[in-house]
Amino acid sequence: MAFQQVAITEKAAEVVRKIKDEFGELIFHQSGGCCDGTAPMLFEKEDMYLDDSDILLGQLEGVNYYMSEDMYDIWKYTHITVDVTEGRGSTFSLEIPLGLRFIIHSRIMTGDEAKSLGLSDNMLDKK
Repeated sequence: MAFQQVAITEKAAEVVRKIKDEFGELIFHQSGGCCDGTAPMLFEKEDMYLDDSDILLGQLEGVNYYMSEDMYDIWKYTHITVDVTEGRGSTFSLEIPLGLRFIIHSRIMTGDEAKSLGLSDNMLDKK
């Protein structure tokens, strides 16, 4: 399987599947800092306006995961894993009514991972 910049824990994947069964087509968008900071937010596909400044990072459980271009410039060397925790976040994301909220765990990519995505590895430790 090819390296993907985003991943998801099994617990979070279960929540996505449950929401997808109820609402149909969805998208993830990583927030730019409002409300819950840089939390991943899950919306019905038609409820989120995307334009040319949104970057597709990958798919999680068949759901496209986007980030704004400005945020991507900062996060492009970061691997993101979406997880879920109990508690109500302050977003409009679809998991909130379940008493849950999506969170991210992040790490800097390896040089090989960055290269596999077409990024320069000059910024990364070459181990």
